[in-house]
Amino acid sequence: MNSSVSSARPTLGRGLRFQWEPAQSAHVLLYPEGMIKLNGSAGEIMKRCDGKRTVADITADLERTFSASGLSGDVEAFVAMAVDKKWLELLA
Repeated sequence: MNSSVSSARPTLGRGLRFQWEPAQSAHVLLYPEGMIKLNGSAGEIMKRCDGKRTVADITADLERTFSASGLSGDVEAFVAMAVDKKWLELLA
């Protein structure tokens, strides 16, 4: 795992709200112009992005919760994409 990414603390991007949307049966990101429906994996990652936990902490929690291993690459790739799209911001 890239140490700079693994030690970063992702938090929700400005102007976004993350919530469960019963009508969509999915987690969504709400912003003034609309909504982004997240798939199950993205929702599980996003709900852990509280600005307190590091990417490494989030990965470890997901691996424990879902009895999985080797998720770091997928979690890092999602976080990088979400930062690029401004869904997440990284705190040092």
